[in-house]
Amino acid sequence: MDKSRRKTLKNIAIGSLAGAAAIKAPYVFSRNKVTLRVLGTHVTLQEELREQAMADLGINLVFEPKGSAAVLQKASMFPESFDIYEQWSNSINVLWRSGSIQSIDKSRIIHWDEINNLTKTGKVSPDAKIGAGDAPYKLLHVQADNTLGSEHTNQMSYLPYVHNVDSFGYNTNVIAKGVPYETESWGWLLDKKNSGKVGVVNAPTIGIFDLALAAQANKLMTFKNIGAMTKAELDQLFSILIDLKQSGHFSGFWTSVPESVQFMQSDRVAIQSMFSPAVSALNGQGIPITYAAPKEGYRGWQGVMCLSSATQGTVKDAAYDYMNWWLSGWPGAFVARQGYYISNPQRTKTHLSQAEWDYWYEGKPAAMQLKGTDNKVSVQTGDIRSGGSYEKRFSNVAVWNTVMPTYDYSIQKWYEFINA
Repeated sequence: MDKSRRKTLKNIAIGSLAGAAAIKAPYVFSRNKVTLRVLGTHVTLQEELREQAMADLGINLVFEPKGSAAVLQKASMFPESFDIYEQWSNSINVLWRSGSIQSIDKSRIIHWDEINNLTKTGKVSPDAKIGAGDAPYKLLHVQADNTLGSEHTNQMSYLPYVHNVDSFGYNTNVIAKGVPYETESWGWLLDKKNSGKVGVVNAPTIGIFDLALAAQANKLMTFKNIGAMTKAELDQLFSILIDLKQSGHFSGFWTSVPESVQFMQSDRVAIQSMFSPAVSALNGQGIPITYAAPKEGYRGWQGVMCLSSATQGTVKDAAYDYMNWWLSGWPGAFVARQGYYISNPQRTKTHLSQAEWDYWYEGKPAAMQLKGTDNKVSVQTGDIRSGGSYEKRFSNVAVWNTVMPTYDYSIQKWYEFINA
């Protein structure tokens, strides 16, 4: 989306997008009570993180969590409405081209040298698959011609912090438990035996890959490059999906983690696209949701933290403090308990118990019951994390969340599908 187009869309949308409501907090702040506004999704904009960051940094934080599509829409059109943007790397091309974000000075990131190779080179281990689409290292550095690329410079488009691999979750009271990397398959999302009990994330740059992987796994079609689908391939894919939707195959499209949890709680779905915090929350409630390790490979994502192009002065200084805080250890340990990784995991290790580190990062059996971020037991003694260790999971990425060259057309087709 270029700047002139953003201006036009802004004029159209200005009456429909509401600003965030400030959350009052009982703290005394230093730095003349600098307020930092963070726009993002529910997966990281959590109250415990907000309170801890405010206590540690002495700033006021206002979190505005939204669904992923709404976050990207608002950020791309209204850079003055936020100071920090937190979402996923598939949003970077849109935000950079629209002029909504400014570059980040790498020299101001205290723990940059600790960040592992996943973001820097695309591989967490030498034998890992890079995966199709926008592997995050391709978008990290601002090049001399102001484009984004993999050649290292001192300017970055985003700070790499939380990340994970996504798949689908399924209720083992309804669907027999499969074998990770062997029988669990994206194809289950389109399997007729699950018709009427399938949920999908309503995010065009995410859900489209879940369904494309499912169509390919079921041999309904193939893609030359699943990370850069052609218009003809999109036409074929959505013809298949619209037929399924009109037959009642899909039972819901969720836009936030809490909504995906509700879908499973209410038995509206038995299988759906899922994010790790939702699986953790449901397991903590005693609902037996397994997070699949598909034999075709995962859909990977890299969490990005970006600076609004409108953020300057003392607020910009506070934004750098907040970015550095995320790499300080405690935040990484917090999100580990909902199944997320941090880009400098060794610093986080000291904030986790040995049992937590072994389960979440090493893929070893849990030595004891482990609690999630909601303080409820989400892991039972002896459980092994679906997909295994950090290295094994990130060695099996099929495709990354991506804004494809056919992005505009894919958006059009997606909403035809949703509204069919």
